[in-house]
Amino acid sequence: MEGCNTRMLSSTARLLGFMVPLMVVSVMVVSMGSNSSNWIFASNYYPWAWSSVSSLSSARNSSTAFDEPPEDALDLRRRVVGGGEREEALSADYTLQRSAAAPPLGVQVTQAEPPSAGTKVELIITPKQSTVSTLFNDTHVLPSTPTISKRFTNFQVLEAKLQKARAAIRNAKNGNTSFDPDYVPSGPIYWNPKSFHRSYLEMEKLFKVFIYKEGEQPIFHNGPCGSIYSMEGNFIYKLETSSFRTQNPDQASVYFLPFSVVSMVHFIYDRSAPDHWLPLKQTVKDYVDLVAGRYPYWNRSIGSDHFMLSCHDWGPELSKSVPELFKNSIRALCNANVSEGFQPSKDVSIPEINLPGGRTNGLIGGPSPSRRPILAFFAGGLHGPIRPILLEHWENKDPDIEVHQYLPKGVSYSAMMRKSKYCICPSGYEVASPRMVEALYTGCVPVLVKDGYVPPFSDILNWKSFSVVVSVKEIPNLKSILAGISTRQYIRMQRRGVAVRRHFEVNLPPKRYDVFHMTLHSIWLRRMNTRLNGVEDS
Repeated sequence: MEGCNTRMLSSTARLLGFMVPLMVVSVMVVSMGSNSSNWIFASNYYPWAWSSVSSLSSARNSSTAFDEPPEDALDLRRRVVGGGEREEALSADYTLQRSAAAPPLGVQVTQAEPPSAGTKVELIITPKQSTVSTLFNDTHVLPSTPTISKRFTNFQVLEAKLQKARAAIRNAKNGNTSFDPDYVPSGPIYWNPKSFHRSYLEMEKLFKVFIYKEGEQPIFHNGPCGSIYSMEGNFIYKLETSSFRTQNPDQASVYFLPFSVVSMVHFIYDRSAPDHWLPLKQTVKDYVDLVAGRYPYWNRSIGSDHFMLSCHDWGPELSKSVPELFKNSIRALCNANVSEGFQPSKDVSIPEINLPGGRTNGLIGGPSPSRRPILAFFAGGLHGPIRPILLEHWENKDPDIEVHQYLPKGVSYSAMMRKSKYCICPSGYEVASPRMVEALYTGCVPVLVKDGYVPPFSDILNWKSFSVVVSVKEIPNLKSILAGISTRQYIRMQRRGVAVRRHFEVNLPPKRYDVFHMTLHSIWLRRMNTRLNGVEDS
């Protein structure tokens, strides 16, 4: 396995303080049971995964996830399900139903002691004395000012801050554009650029990831940074040196299980074993059992605020080693296939990026649309059910559609992509393919030919604005479909593809809005859509 870079582990403990206007206090009971995906993120911000329960079911059963966005605005809502007592949130709109004759409360919030791991935050809430003279009290003696002591856990504080972030994202669509010195999302490549921008900024302020320290290399805290599995190693190494990492698990929004499926397959898999799945699945199960027994966080949420990341085809299968990992946890997967249990409401689709040398040097860039004489191009092996159909209809059949199982000697694959207007990206054995990102890198418009695939970052990006989606049954009509796209529309899509590729670029060190941060943002959104207690939005 290749190393990505020297990793520097920081050991920081951050003091958590906050000032929130309170109007009154009522008894708060923490419900530690978890219900994941109880907030519905309904909007054209994430059109299929968050629109509604019925649309989720429809998306999972359809051949693609490219539904049109609904008309309604961004709406962050939460539904309380199941039994148990309900907890009220500490938030800006924390109020009490009181008599109209009661004097207004002036709230002073103070923090008793700097919170550390496992401690609670104490708030002293003191109603201010009324400044209105009492007509029926000649001595003008003011009533006593009771002091109420209230303690909030770090967990409750975190949930309150996330609630405020949801409100900010919900209100962003119709608000002004936020200032950003680096980049301001805009245009049709996004479902809702303002909401995305506000969500990204909130992520930078609030999102913290705790990485379990258990496990040794090469299986844990390690991964490849080259080949088509480069996302695994790059993400692990960059997260461990990222400012998003926290050493204090009580301050974390999510918890990362740092195993590499590629490393497990390389070091543990035994092709000759009667049950080759057993040692791989046992490794995952043993690790989850270890951290669940050593820390309270897995059992607190039943795994719903934990996540794994895998770019190997076997990632989805190994996640079944622990039922809660498969059903509840956030799974960031290259193989985002709804027919194999991928759930857009809680799972994250990440791109498969082929980095032969571990870097993107020489991979990015291409000529203008006017210097691309080939209509469409594909070259690849005959694995999976879709590629044989593609080659049967188009291999050596039309000079405008360059389809090959093997390229002629001396012909460069990347050069062909740079000469082509459209690059065909069919599924292989699994739905993921590095060709989508290769096309964006070289300025070629991707043509997605896949069944059941949820493209990367579809919660944010409108893939139809910069790619062409073709169903398998339409493969015989491929040329007429592509030739039927006007030159003007093709140029639009090509330019949008050039603009959107910043979100797929691998940078060392990471840059804002690149593939590392987009992956984190998609995980952040799933955490935002997860209820871990009974806090109610107003």
